[in-house]
Amino acid sequence: MSNVYHIVVCAGIVPDPLQTLEPITTPTGPALKNEMMLPAVLDPWSGHALYEATNLAAHFPGSKVWLVSAAPKAKLQQVMMNVAQKASFELIPIDVPANGFADAHSVAKILGEAIQTIAGLDRSRLLLFGGWESASRGAGVTMQLVGERLGIRDQFQGVDQLTVQNDGSLEILERIEGGRHLVSTCQGPPALLGWATGNLPEPKNNPQVGMANMRAIMPALQKAKPASLFQNVRYVSVTPPKQQRQTRVVKDRSVDEIAAELAEWIVQS
Repeated sequence: MSNVYHIVVCAGIVPDPLQTLEPITTPTGPALKNEMMLPAVLDPWSGHALYEATNLAAHFPGSKVWLVSAAPKAKLQQVMMNVAQKASFELIPIDVPANGFADAHSVAKILGEAIQTIAGLDRSRLLLFGGWESASRGAGVTMQLVGERLGIRDQFQGVDQLTVQNDGSLEILERIEGGRHLVSTCQGPPALLGWATGNLPEPKNNPQVGMANMRAIMPALQKAKPASLFQNVRYVSVTPPKQQRQTRVVKDRSVDEIAAELAEWIVQS
């Protein structure tokens, strides 16, 4: 079989990390204060997965990339205005009121159902990409759950590098403890890869790519199917971390005494 890949990237959007995020409790559950007013960006881990996917597709003619995203349609449109200039893909949007407190099982169900409806998708050539972690749904299990729903048994998490061998097999580098990598070999698709940071920088903006993408993205957004996320997790309370600062000026103390006092303070805190 020729090395032609159908790559599906699961990517969410998150509030810009430079903004102050204040959790609040609403009648429908926990949320972020003024969440719809916060500027949004593509989830950083998902961004690495997308750039790796488009780079792989560019090296194997005939390959195609789909970006599946479950997010509020209005916010997704804002993010796509920027992302569309960096990579070529077909958008599969799902209009949901997603936020950082969405349950991973509910998100995986929606993503899995959307992937199964992609026209022309060849499951025998499928590579499912996504973030190993997430700046929003940081349960670390969303991609695994999507893969299980699609019957993908070969799953790799914390991926930093994917290399296609001469025989069509895939060599995959996964992060493990001690700053090392586990080297695995997969016979080929279908496979799931949860990306860490990869090896590629963020692509530069290309207006021509952006215009070509937006011709398909805007109609796709208008036809985005609404969905709801079932929340089976109950949060007792949500509060931002407290800032604590205790300063004391001390002279003529030895290094060992200072270290012992700091260690005692940390233990007590």
